[in-house]
This record gives sequence, structure tokens and C-alpha cells, in this order.
Amino acid sequence: MITVEKSKELTIKFGGNEKNSGAVEVQVAILTERIKNLTPHFEKNKKDHSGMRGLMKLIGKRRSLLKHLSATNETRYVKILKDLELRK
Repeated sequence: MITVEKSKELTIKFGGNEKNSGAVEVQVAILTERIKNLTPHFEKNKKDHSGMRGLMKLIGKRRSLLKHLSATNETRYVKILKDLELRK
């Protein structure tokens, strides 16, 4: 679970202020945080297939947001990848 405080912190860091929660960078950062929080659960519980489906939906949503960002603004795309350390 991601806390309200963590969500606000990510919104301020990637969106500029706490009201800009709809920015693509903010949405990607929040999804990344949720994915990082869920990953240890699935390392322990390999047979939790319904939960794994939810994780895959989160990953797909993040992928589509990143694809949109790369198509619209390449510099913001590269910056978010570097800040979140998503790809090498």
C-alpha cells in the first residue's frame, strides 16, 4: 500500500506541486512505487495468480503511460526513466 504522504511526496517531486497529480510523470512514479511494494509479496507467494494478474495490469498501465510520454515528449521520458531508474 502506498500512503497518502508518499503519494503527496511523489506528486510534489515529479509534478511540481501537490495539485498536479494527473501529470504523466506523477502517475508513472506512483505506479512504480506500488509495483516495488508488491514485488516482495510475489517472491514469497508464487501461487498467488490472481494477485499477479493485478500486478501485471499495473505494469501494463505504466508501460502505456511511458509509451505515450515517449511519443509526445522525449526529454521528459528520458528524465523520468533516469529519475526512477527503470531502464539501464
